[in-house]
Amino acid sequence: MLDFLAENNLCGQAILRIVSCGNAIIAELLRLSEFIPAVFRLKDRADQQKYGDIIFDFSYFKGPELWESKLEAKPELQDLDEEFRENNIEIVTRFYLAFQSVHKYIVDLNRYLDDLNEGVYIQQTLETVLLNEDGKQLLVISLLISSALLDFCISNTCGWFDPSFPVWTWLSAARSSADSNMDDICKLLRSTGYSSQPGAKRPPNYPESYFQRVPVNETFISMVIGRLRSDDIYNQVSAYPLPEHRSTALANQAAMLYVILYFEPSILHTHQAKMREIVDKYFPDNWVISIYMGITVNLADAWEPYKAAKTALNNTLDLSNVKEQASRYATVSERVRVQVQQFLKEGYLREEMVLDNIPRLLNCLRDCNVAIRWLMLHTADSAYDPNNKRLRQIKDQILTDSKYNPKILFQLLLDTAQFEFILKEMFKQMLSEKQAKWEHYKKEGSERMTELADVFSGVKPLTRVEKNENLQAWFREISKQILSLNYDDSTAAGRKTVQLIQALEEVQEFHQLESNLQVCQFLADTRKFLHQMIRTINIKEEVLITMQIVGDLSFAWQLIDSFTSIMQESIRVNPSMVTKLRATFLKLASALDLPLLRINQANSPDLLSVSQYYSGELVSYVRKVLQIIPESMFTSLLKIIKLQTHDIIEVPTRLDKDKLRDYAQLAPRYEVAKLTHAISIFTEGILMMKTTLVGIIKVDPKQLLEDGIRKELVKRVAFALHRGLIFNPRAKIQDWQSMYQSTHIPIPKFTPVDESVTFIGRLCREILRITDPKMTCHIDQLNTWYDMKTHQEVTSSRLFSEIQTTLGTFGLNGLDRLLCFMIVKELQNFLSMFQKIILRDRTVQETLKTLMNAVSPLKSIVANSNKIYFSAIAKTQKIWTAYLEAIMKVGQMQILRQQIANELNYSLLVLETHLWDPSLPYPKEDNTLLYEITAYLEAAGIHNPLNKIYITTKRLPYFPVVNFLFLIAQLPKLQYNKNLGMVCRKAADPVDWPPLVLGLLTLLKQFHSRYTEQFLALIGQFIRSTVEQCTSQKMPEMPADVVGALLFLEDYVRYTKLPRRVSSRARTI
Repeated sequence: MLDFLAENNLCGQAILRIVSCGNAIIAELLRLSEFIPAVFRLKDRADQQKYGDIIFDFSYFKGPELWESKLEAKPELQDLDEEFRENNIEIVTRFYLAFQSVHKYIVDLNRYLDDLNEGVYIQQTLETVLLNEDGKQLLVISLLISSALLDFCISNTCGWFDPSFPVWTWLSAARSSADSNMDDICKLLRSTGYSSQPGAKRPPNYPESYFQRVPVNETFISMVIGRLRSDDIYNQVSAYPLPEHRSTALANQAAMLYVILYFEPSILHTHQAKMREIVDKYFPDNWVISIYMGITVNLADAWEPYKAAKTALNNTLDLSNVKEQASRYATVSERVRVQVQQFLKEGYLREEMVLDNIPRLLNCLRDCNVAIRWLMLHTADSAYDPNNKRLRQIKDQILTDSKYNPKILFQLLLDTAQFEFILKEMFKQMLSEKQAKWEHYKKEGSERMTELADVFSGVKPLTRVEKNENLQAWFREISKQILSLNYDDSTAAGRKTVQLIQALEEVQEFHQLESNLQVCQFLADTRKFLHQMIRTINIKEEVLITMQIVGDLSFAWQLIDSFTSIMQESIRVNPSMVTKLRATFLKLASALDLPLLRINQANSPDLLSVSQYYSGELVSYVRKVLQIIPESMFTSLLKIIKLQTHDIIEVPTRLDKDKLRDYAQLAPRYEVAKLTHAISIFTEGILMMKTTLVGIIKVDPKQLLEDGIRKELVKRVAFALHRGLIFNPRAKIQDWQSMYQSTHIPIPKFTPVDESVTFIGRLCREILRITDPKMTCHIDQLNTWYDMKTHQEVTSSRLFSEIQTTLGTFGLNGLDRLLCFMIVKELQNFLSMFQKIILRDRTVQETLKTLMNAVSPLKSIVANSNKIYFSAIAKTQKIWTAYLEAIMKVGQMQILRQQIANELNYSLLVLETHLWDPSLPYPKEDNTLLYEITAYLEAAGIHNPLNKIYITTKRLPYFPVVNFLFLIAQLPKLQYNKNLGMVCRKAADPVDWPPLVLGLLTLLKQFHSRYTEQFLALIGQFIRSTVEQCTSQKMPEMPADVVGALLFLEDYVRYTKLPRRVSSRARTI
C-alpha cells in the first residue's frame, strides 16, 4: 500500500499541509502577542480619555451608524483616528492576516473532511485514514490545533487578547479591502465572557459552546474520540514497559482527549461508563495535565461542571489516593536522586558499564522523568485556584506527603538532564563508531586465532607447546568463521558469535590447555573481543529514541520559569552550575519537536520562521537565567568602586615609616582582591557552558557574556540618567519597529515622571522650556538666549558642549533626532490647523480672495496699500495666535538643531581622504550609498537642518498669501535695533525674530518652490507699494514695517545661502 505521507499521496499530503499550516499559525499568534499595542487595553486613564471614542469593542456591531456618526461629527476625532491608524496599521495588518489564517484553517479542515466523505481521494475514506498510523495522528492533531487556535485567540491564554482589538482590526480591514471576510472572523472570535484573571468565574458552557462555532463533522469527532480511547496512537507505551508508568506514556494522548471531548460535551455530562473508562486508563494517578506547549489544566477544576466526568474523577481525587501517589513519588524521587548522583560520579559511566547495563540505566531515566513530571505538574501554583477550598486541600496534601522541596526537585531535574545528556552523547558516539569498532574487534579476534594456529603448527616457537595439527586446523577454521561474520546481518552474526564463544570455552576445557598460560591468554582475549562484538552489535538507535521519548520536558515549557530564581541563586553560589544548566536547556528544547515535526515533513517554507520563534523564546529564557552573572559582576564592581572611592586612602609619594600601617589598609584591600576574584569566577562559569545549539540558534557563551554585560550596563546607565535628568517644571515608533531596541540588550523602561517616556525626552523638553520664544530672545550673533524681561543670559551654545561631554556624540545625536521628529509632528499639526482655521472658514477665504484680486498682478504697485493690507490683517486677526505659536515652535527647534550640528561638527576630527574618483561611475538610483552617507553626515553634524524636507505635502490654496499676511501682521510687534537687529517691542506681547524667520523658512521649504517665489514677490510688492505711498505723502522716514520686511528678506537669503539677487529681485519685481 502507498505510504500515507508519500509525495504522490494527495490525501496524506493535504492533511499534512493543513496541520503544518496550523502549527505555523499558532507560532505567529504567539509571536504577535508580544507586540500588541498596549493602548487597546485602555488601562491607563489618559488613554481612556484620548482614545476611548475611537476604539470599540463588540458592542460596535449593535449600532455601527451611531459610532460612525459620532466620529464624523468631530473633526478632531477623525484626525486622531487617522493618526492612530497610521501608527498601528502595520501590526494590525499582521494580526488581521493571522485571524484570517485561523478562519481559513478551519474552512480547509472542513473541506478536507467533506472531500474524504465524497470520495475525492481514491481508495481513501475517513475509516481508512484512521486505520493508518500517520493518518490517525494527523487527524487527531488537526482537531487539537483547531481548539488551540481558538483558545489562543479568545481565552486569554496568552494574556494579551482584548475584544477591542479584533473589532478595530475588522474596521481597518474593511476600509482597506473590499473582499474582507472579517465578518466571519469576528463571529468566530466574538466575546465569550471568559477571563483568565485570577478569581474570574468560568462562563456557563465554556468552552464547548465556543467550540460549537466551528462546525466539525460529528462522525469525525466520534471516531477520533474512539481512537483516542482505545489506541496508543503515538506508540509510546513501548518506551514505558512498567505498568506504573502507563499514564505518563499516554500523557500526550490524554491531553488531546481532554481537549477533543469538549467537541462532544454529552460524554462529559452523561456518559458515565465512557468517562470511567477514560479516567481509569489515563487519569488513575494524575489530574493535572499539560496540553499544547506547556499550558497546564487541573481536571478537578475543569471538569467540575460535568456530572459524568466529575463522578469518574472522584476516585482519583480521593484524599487517600492523593496521599498514596504523593508518598510514592516522594519515595521514588529520593531513590533515583541517590542513583543518579552515583552514576554522575567521575569515571562511573564507562562504555563497558553502559553497554552491560542499558536496561538498568533506562529504567532509572524513566523513574527520574516520571517523578519530575508528576511533582512539577501537581505542585504548580498555576494549576490551583487559591479561591477553591477543595483544590487548596489537595495541594496541601501533596506538598505534605511528597515532602516537596523545590530546590531538591530542581537538583533532581539538573542531575537527570546531565545524566541524560551524557548517555545520549555516549550512545551517539558509539553509534557513529559502531561498525568501525565491530570490524576492529573481528579483525583482532581472527588474528588471535591465526596466531594460535601458527603456534600449534610448530613453526612459531612458544614455551613448551607441542605440534598439534588438529588444533592447528581447528583454530584456523575458527579464524575463518570469525572473519565470515557479517555486520549487516546482525541477528545471525550475534547467534554465531555466541556459539564461537562457547566453542572457545570448550576447547580450553577438553584439550587441557589451562596449563599453558599464554594459550589461555590468547583464548581469553579472543573471547573478550567476541563479547565486545556482541555488545557493539547491540548498540541500536532504538535506545536513543527511547531516551528522547522518556526525556520529554515539553510539559515544563511554562512551568520552568517558576524555577528561575532557584537557578540564579545556584549560579550565584556556584558559577560552574552553568554546565548542568546547559543540559537542562537542551532537555527543554524537546518542546520544539511537537510543532516542528509536521512542518518539516510538509517541506513548508514556514519551518525557518517557526523554528526561529521557538528557539528564540528558549534562548531568551537562557539569557534571562544567565543574566544573574552580569548582575552579580556589577554588584561586585560597585562594591569595589565604593571601597576605592571612600575607604582606601591614596598613598602619598612620600610617607613616614610610622604611618605605613595606616596606609596599608589590609582589610579593604583584601576585600577588593576577594571581589575581583569573584568577578573572574563568574566569567569563568559562563564560559564553561561551551557553544551550544539550542533549536536552530547557536548560543556562544562569550557572546552571552558580552550581551549580558552590555544589557546590565545599559540598564544601570539608563537608570542613572532617568533618575538624574528630572526637572521641576512641568509619529510614534513601537518597540518592535525600532532599530535601536534589542530583545537581548533591551533599553529598559521606567515609570514616566512626566509626559516624556525617557530621559532624552525630558532633557529635550527642558531645553525647549528654557529657550521658549515666549520667554526668551535668541541673539543669533552670540548664539545666546536672554530673558525678555530681565535681559539676563539664560543659556548659550555652551549648553550643547556640556551635553556632548556628558552624553557623548550618540546622546547628542539622539537629541537631534528627537528634535527632528518633533518638528515633523509640529508641521503635521500645522497642516491640520491650516485645514481647520483657514480652508474651512468661508470668511477667511473670502478675505484672502479679495486680497489676491487687489494685489494682482504681483509686479504692480498696490494703490492705497495700507488700507488694503491692514484691512485683510484685521479680518484674519483671530487665526494668527495659533499660527504664530506653531511657526515659533518649529523655528525654535531648528535653532537648536543648528546648535547641535555645530557642536557635533566641531567635536569631529575629520580625517581628510580622497573619496572622489572622477573615473568611477556615478552610483545607480537603487544604490543605498547616498542614503547611508546622509545618515553618517547628519550624525557628524555635516548638514544644514534648514534644507531638510521633513514632511510630504499637497497643494494648499492661498498658502503664500496667508504666510505673507502672517508676516506683516507680526511686524508691528517688533522694532529694529542697530546692534541686535529685530527685537521684540513689548515683553507682554512676545515675538522672537530668529525663530519667526526660521519657522517660516522651514515651512515654505516643505512645499514647491513656486510658493516661496510667490511669497517673496508679495513681500517685494508690499515694500514697493508702502514706499510709493510714503513718497507720495512726502513722509521723511521709512516705515518700521518696511524695515522689518527688508530685514526678513536679508535674513532669509543669509539662512538659505541663496544669491542676493533673489532678495533684490523680490524688492524690484
